[in-house]
Amino acid sequence: MIDLSEDTEALAKRVAAAQHISVEDAIRYALEERERLAAVLPARRKPKDCSPEAIAARRIRLAQFAEAIAAMPILDPRPIVEIVDDLNSL
Repeated sequence: MIDLSEDTEALAKRVAAAQHISVEDAIRYALEERERLAAVLPARRKPKDCSPEAIAARRIRLAQFAEAIAAMPILDPRPIVEIVDDLNSL
């Protein structure tokens, strides 16, 4: 077993609680991410759930996201072409 300092253990518990996972999983995910960043481990993706329920849930989340974006105020009333031209001139 690895002996962790109190600070490290407290940090692992906070991360685990925030992500609703076990402390062991939080530590493993953090280490896997560090390993991937060090180019030791290729990125692993979880297989996407392709059940009809999961697809329906993703569509609902996407629709809610689109509605939230559409409800945002327009901060720049110029035509998109004009905005893009200004960005490209930078």
